[in-house]
Amino acid sequence: MSLRRNALLLIALAGLLAIMGEWSIPLARWWCLPAGALLLGLAYEAAVLGRIRLELRLVTAERWHLGRPQRLEFRFRQNDVQRLAIEVAIAVPEQVGAEPRVETLELSRGLETSTSLEVVGRRLGSVAWPQPDTRVGGALSLAWWSRRVAANCTVTVVPDLLIRSGPARGSRSSGEQRARTTGAGTEIFQLREYRRGDPLRLIDWKASARRGRPISRDMTEDQHLEIIVAVDAGRASGLAAGEVDRLSLYINVAARLAQRAVEMGDAVGLVVFAAQPMAELAPARGDAGVARIRRLLSACRLDAGESNPVLAAARIRTLTHRRSLVVLLTDLEDASTTEQLTQTVRLLHPKHFALIAGLESARIAALAETRVRDPLGAYRALAAVEYTNTLTGNVAALHALGAAAITARPQHLDRAVVDAYREHRRRHQI
Repeated sequence: MSLRRNALLLIALAGLLAIMGEWSIPLARWWCLPAGALLLGLAYEAAVLGRIRLELRLVTAERWHLGRPQRLEFRFRQNDVQRLAIEVAIAVPEQVGAEPRVETLELSRGLETSTSLEVVGRRLGSVAWPQPDTRVGGALSLAWWSRRVAANCTVTVVPDLLIRSGPARGSRSSGEQRARTTGAGTEIFQLREYRRGDPLRLIDWKASARRGRPISRDMTEDQHLEIIVAVDAGRASGLAAGEVDRLSLYINVAARLAQRAVEMGDAVGLVVFAAQPMAELAPARGDAGVARIRRLLSACRLDAGESNPVLAAARIRTLTHRRSLVVLLTDLEDASTTEQLTQTVRLLHPKHFALIAGLESARIAALAETRVRDPLGAYRALAAVEYTNTLTGNVAALHALGAAAITARPQHLDRAVVDAYREHRRRHQI
């Protein structure tokens, strides 16, 4: 119970009369009047409110997509009195991103009164919404009375889907149709003169020996590729990335890339790793392949160990015997990871084509360009420059080894990865 304004006024009046009674005999007992009125009023409110039944219904989607804003409605209802004032302290579970707040509502008899909250699922799995702290106001405005109201709401946070803004499922954009044209298939379309930049796998060595000059093969368009997505679930993936942590962002990117690749007719596999590989799926096509990847991604949890992408690359080599695109979602900002990523690319190359994707921080990049005004600002600017140089150097080192490396801000990483996949596929670099 918490006293309200009317109760505080009665208490103040009782105190004032008690002080006056010390100086005037006729007023000696007058303080009992407001004190008695307060006690009787509190008893009346307790008796009335004890018969009132307060109901709460939480309305939201059964499944929340990881990192995507959702709407949660708190709908209150009572059928016992004409008007009822309540205060609700909305608590937020750890797995959800939202601002806790206190709402004051007035409920009319037989009508639902609602308030809403915009939330973001930060972690995969089931989320049971906690019971909100609720107080009911008495009719005399003397006190707030605590009331337990069951929430009874459990939602499941799942990897996000790719919002289709391009061709519908089963269609292909220009340059991606299967035809008897040059491509990266398995059947020879024609022989031609070697052109600078042709991959070694396209050179016809027997024809080159007969003619005394390099001869390349044009292959038929056969764009059924294999893709392995490697998700870093190590300690560094627990760092924040916008509304979610990095692991959650990687999971969303992996789920969306798998969806897009299957729409293009490709097979997709998955490896989740930290200090060692934790789970893997061989490449598969179709909606069933996407569904099993989403199930495995939904079970991903952060590991406290340091990541080792070299062991993940060794596991990838056992999952597929064809040349594949390996998309590695990991940290590119740490200078200590350079050597491991270099070994990873060398282990995958030349059989597989590696695409390493990581995050960049707009806030740190801005610090590197901020005008320095004090020693602390100078230190921050130097640290930001070091961060930028490390990230740029890691990307350049990977490019020098023949891999593709991209960085993007958290809100743009999924689009950057999907666009890179489509571009390398169109250029037959896989």
